[in-house]
Amino acid sequence: MNHSNLLDTDYKINRLEELQDTIGAMISQPKFPCVGAKSALARDNLKTIVAHRLDSNWDDLMIHRELLAWAREYRACTEGFRSLAVIFDDPKNLSEAEFEKLMWERIQSMADKDAWLGQSYDERVSANPDDPHFSLSFGGEAFFVIGLHPNASRPARRFSQPALIFNLHDQFERLREEGRYEKMRDTILDRDRKLAGDINPMLAKHGESSEARQYSGRMVDDDWQCPFQDRRST
Repeated sequence: MNHSNLLDTDYKINRLEELQDTIGAMISQPKFPCVGAKSALARDNLKTIVAHRLDSNWDDLMIHRELLAWAREYRACTEGFRSLAVIFDDPKNLSEAEFEKLMWERIQSMADKDAWLGQSYDERVSANPDDPHFSLSFGGEAFFVIGLHPNASRPARRFSQPALIFNLHDQFERLREEGRYEKMRDTILDRDRKLAGDINPMLAKHGESSEARQYSGRMVDDDWQCPFQDRRST
């Protein structure tokens, strides 16, 4: 390895550690509403990876590989909340609509790779983004996404960098089966109301509307159309 490669490796390690500390500090704030994220952080189940740009496909293969590995690891050990945080260096000055557009471009690219590799779609969820039971699927495991960026209108979605937090759908289904999901959801809504001053109108109850409407954090109208189509849904 030459000197320039060593410097690049050192930079990446330092940058990763810096962003791990930054997102950890955000989640650790007493007023931060998502108790699931707090649990993942406390159990060291929040994995962070760093990508270059949200408006580029440069790191999509790497991110997809991480999602496949995350799905395998979850099936091997399902204890506790687990989240995979993909933090992008740029661009930082995006409007909510611009962030939403780029977020779906990255998701579409990774879903296309999942289909191309012959990965099955998690049969417990729908691949149709208009379906109330829609969820993404990578490596045969359902995921939903929480988008963060500097210009988010909801304080809980505001972060110094654009980021996509991938959460496993199954862990919330397990909570629902155990009768603990509604209590956790009510706690998050109440904490979010105290932080923002009002309840997030995009957080519909499970089965009432597609979760795709919630991914970017932007408030969308009733006629909003999700700019995503998984080839396995046709």
